[in-house]
Amino acid sequence: MQEFVPEEGDRVRIDIPDESDPDYEMYHGKHGHVSETLSDEAGDLTGDESDSIIYRVEFEDGTCADFRKRDLRPPIE
Repeated sequence: MQEFVPEEGDRVRIDIPDESDPDYEMYHGKHGHVSETLSDEAGDLTGDESDSIIYRVEFEDGTCADFRKRDLRPPIE
């Protein structure tokens, strides 16, 4: 199975498996499009370079939120 690596314009599904995560109720299971990719230094701290990429996801209602790759999955059509 090929690794899912979102790109700008891709439709994605938010997958936050930890129900105690403060963002779980608001975002888990929602679909949106990657509108922008940003970067920071998180990968230097975790040792996983993919943690340095932030995906800004725009939802159908026009709101946006930022996620790490681990929180994104292919959409359920």
